[in-house]
Amino acid sequence: MDGLSSLDLFSAGGILLLAYFIRGISGFGSGLVAVPLLALFLPLTFVVPFMLVMDLTASAALGHRNRQQVDWSELKPLIPGSIIGVVAGATLLLNLDQSALLTTLGLFVLAFALRSLLYLHGDKRISRLWAWPASLVGGTVSALFGTGGPPYVIYLSHRIRDKGVFRATTSLLFLMEGGLRSAVFIATGLLLQKELLLAFLGSLPMLALGLWLGSKVHVGLSNAQMTRIIGALLLLSGGSLLWKAWT
Repeated sequence: MDGLSSLDLFSAGGILLLAYFIRGISGFGSGLVAVPLLALFLPLTFVVPFMLVMDLTASAALGHRNRQQVDWSELKPLIPGSIIGVVAGATLLLNLDQSALLTTLGLFVLAFALRSLLYLHGDKRISRLWAWPASLVGGTVSALFGTGGPPYVIYLSHRIRDKGVFRATTSLLFLMEGGLRSAVFIATGLLLQKELLLAFLGSLPMLALGLWLGSKVHVGLSNAQMTRIIGALLLLSGGSLLWKAWT
């Protein structure tokens, strides 16, 4: 953190503003946007717990505002697999090589970007049996990269059609899963880095402004438009992350 330039700090602020603008619109996506871009000049072992604290705050804000719309029947089946996945992901984060982590994250982000850009979304309502693999992969990826939203989002988007209910349910899910990750990250020491509190306090204005702006335009965009916008951003961030990992 001490080696960051003024340009790095300015870029981090812009990245967070964009990430939480997206989060305010869709109820997810902040980690997908912010983690790959922040990882270009910060280590993942700092970025992942930092974005955990930021996303917990955002989820609490959105979840409190929309709690009446939460679909509990869709939320409960995701909890057991999430617990197992979070423990597995935190273990991998502490033990895998940094270059391997960046490469895996870059490929993961690019895969989701292409899915979003091509809008590969079927309309058929899938079986609830898919809750187990979705939550297991989501929990693992969220602890490993702080971007576990896609598996959850893909599953819930094929179960919930109302975008208000979808945003409320995903926000509460990420809040609950974030609480679990917090406990695991405290146990492993990832949340005990002294720079985290200062970075969190300094970033709160960007989080609040991004969520406020995103909520204002939430009703003005179609699901297809929002998905393609996120896909374009992810394509750029995933490509830049692979460039860093391989050079």
